[in-house]
Amino acid sequence: MTDRNNGMSNAKREEKYQQFVRGWVNYFKLADMKALLQEIDKWARRRIRAVYWKQWKKIKTKYRMLKALGCEHWRAKELACSRKGYWRMAKVLNQIFSNKIIAKLGYTSMLDYYSIVYEN
Repeated sequence: MTDRNNGMSNAKREEKYQQFVRGWVNYFKLADMKALLQEIDKWARRRIRAVYWKQWKKIKTKYRMLKALGCEHWRAKELACSRKGYWRMAKVLNQIFSNKIIAKLGYTSMLDYYSIVYEN
């Protein structure tokens, strides 16, 4: 679902991710797994950043999107022209493409969903 080369639209990916989160957390909700969910969340958000970085293919697009996310000119230019791979750049984009932005895109944190289900 977060594979970078499956050709899925972002809306479909977000929908499938939500189904996965709900199903996985509801299945394991009796277990105490907060630490595990924190690690899985970090990994999943990094995968999402890598998917978006790959979608932005061209340097111009990367630069424009980084500027739209509030990055300074020199930093956006530096990152857009980077030759690092998708996984490495996803780690670098952690501060710019923040968790709040990912949540706004519709990707719910597993830990947040777990806390909602566990409390009820």
